Amino acid sequence: MKNILVPIGSSKGAVNTLQYAIDLAQLVDANVYVISVFQEFSKAGSATKLNTILKEDSENRLDEVVSKVDHKGVSVVAHPIKGGVVDGVERFNKHVPVDLMVLSPRSNSIREEVYLGNTTGKLVKGTNIPVLIVPDNEAFSEPSQILMAFKNGNFDKKKQLEPLRKIQKHFGTEVHLLHVDTPESTEEMQGLSEDLKAMSSSYTTTSNATTYQGVLEHFQNINPDMVCVVRRKRGFFKKLWEKNVVLKKEFFTSKPLLILRVQE
Repeated sequence: MKNILVPIGSSKGAVNTLQYAIDLAQLVDANVYVISVFQEFSKAGSATKLNTILKEDSENRLDEVVSKVDHKGVSVVAHPIKGGVVDGVERFNKHVPVDLMVLSPRSNSIREEVYLGNTTGKLVKGTNIPVLIVPDNEAFSEPSQILMAFKNGNFDKKKQLEPLRKIQKHFGTEVHLLHVDTPESTEEMQGLSEDLKAMSSSYTTTSNATTYQGVLEHFQNINPDMVCVVRRKRGFFKKLWEKNVVLKKEFFTSKPLLILRVQE
């Protein structure tokens, strides 16, 4: 894990999210890049002056947030980036390969009923970069227990499991697997990759209507420090991600949430 990316919005939690990323980066020997994305207008008439103001506002926001964290000897590089938030992150990822993106649940939204705000939801849905969603006011601590919930136990690409593997290697974390059988599950999904099996401290199978319901049922038994789920083109969060905003009544965890790359 070499490069950690922290896109910041206008929320008060931006400083906490960046500090969490720095604390993690210090222990895994990673660099931290923090970006603020601003929308540039067509360069006609007064738009040029407006674009200059927007860029300066973005730079000032970055300077303000970066000045309030303890760098702890970690390389922290700040960049304003123009364009849409998803496009901006994707362009950055082409130049600096991102191993993990650290996000706050609500980068802009202040609605208490919201778990994932519009910007965070867009990044989770629109990119294929591993994401760690850090709850508001969460201080970093080494995770001793991770609950990983999934419907399909077949992970053919080692890269999909890399963030989880790195965390386990650095912190000696116990990974507890929860294989959820849902009405949409097929026989092929019942398998379990050898790579994942080798990482596990325990393996539990359960039958639930959704992966999330499986997490709710078994969360207290594990009492994890972190929850891990998997992006799938069909499956977890499929219906939630039809829209960008996710309400707490639809999905919520009070622990950091690690979301791995897309699983077919």
